Amino acid sequence: MATRRALLLIADIGGYTDYMKYHRSVLGHAEAATARMLGKVVDAARGFKLIEIEGDAAFLSRDAEGLDGPAAWEVATQSAVALHRAFHAERRFVEFNMCPCGSCRKTSDLRLKFVAHLGEVAVQTIRRQQKLVGLDVIHVHRLLKNPVAVPEYLLVSEELYDAGAVASAGLPTHDLGLDLEGIGTVRTHYVDIADLPQLAPLPDPSWPQRIGSTFAMVGRGIPHLIPRRTRTLSAAA
Repeated sequence: MATRRALLLIADIGGYTDYMKYHRSVLGHAEAATARMLGKVVDAARGFKLIEIEGDAAFLSRDAEGLDGPAAWEVATQSAVALHRAFHAERRFVEFNMCPCGSCRKTSDLRLKFVAHLGEVAVQTIRRQQKLVGLDVIHVHRLLKNPVAVPEYLLVSEELYDAGAVASAGLPTHDLGLDLEGIGTVRTHYVDIADLPQLAPLPDPSWPQRIGSTFAMVGRGIPHLIPRRTRTLSAAA
């Protein structure tokens, strides 16, 4: 099985489990909100291929052949900023819509964090479905289990950090040792997303955008409410 060098990036929604548990009574809106935000994250991942949506995370890959170390670091940091902005722009559309339910009002609790790694991967095809395999695929997923207290961050492996040492020199990065299951002790580095070069502040959604978002959320919630109403009537009978 041929291997190739790849830049692996996972965008993971922080606070997702508590959000879904708390808002299970309006699951349709909670599901719609997170699906919309992840969709915008994937759309903003220019140059990356979506490998898989993994619940509350998007697993992305980019061919790194010919991408030198500083360039790989720049791609990782610039992509994190772009995806972060796309996520929060859509989050604001949901939060600013006029639906009063808890799911729509509390999307402000959600955050986006990233892990990235530079390594070797192979493509496996099973019944026409392709996925990436290899130790480095496991490595980047293991990075999600970490004690970083910053709510929104980019955590990178030693391989990616060392490759882009020159490009990362001016950023306030923090060292962190991790014991990864099945891999062992590794060095990682993380930076607060707020410390990365940012784009202009996001504008508030306009009234037409708020109205459109409201109708979209109401429509997504109806299928989840009808079965519940039907079950309630059946039980009462």
